[in-house]
Amino acid sequence: MWPDEYAYLLNDAEEVELHIPPAAQDAAATEKTMARKALKARITQQDFEKIWPLAEARYRPNGRFSGKAITLITTNPHYKNWHPSDGGSVESVSDSGRRYTTSYVVVHFLLDDVREPVEA
Repeated sequence: MWPDEYAYLLNDAEEVELHIPPAAQDAAATEKTMARKALKARITQQDFEKIWPLAEARYRPNGRFSGKAITLITTNPHYKNWHPSDGGSVESVSDSGRRYTTSYVVVHFLLDDVREPVEA
């Protein structure tokens, strides 16, 4: 299960479709691009560093994505174009008047339907 303490990271995630070209060395390289459903989220650099250990493994989230499985893409060569990327930064001023910068990262989670086996 996706840890509840990180559920808020998926609140503003948008569903997108990744179009993955076949790898040149694959035997099926003559096939057309493959489409995969994914979630695209813009999260803080600090949050990304917390969820980094959860990368490349499947998790089942609760909430609006229950019944699905997600996999955070970080280093998989097949999904190189969707590895974490710069999400910009926001300049802010704290209540004490001190300026600070919050850095963001754009991440992608593969999104799959989960099918549970049912005993007859």
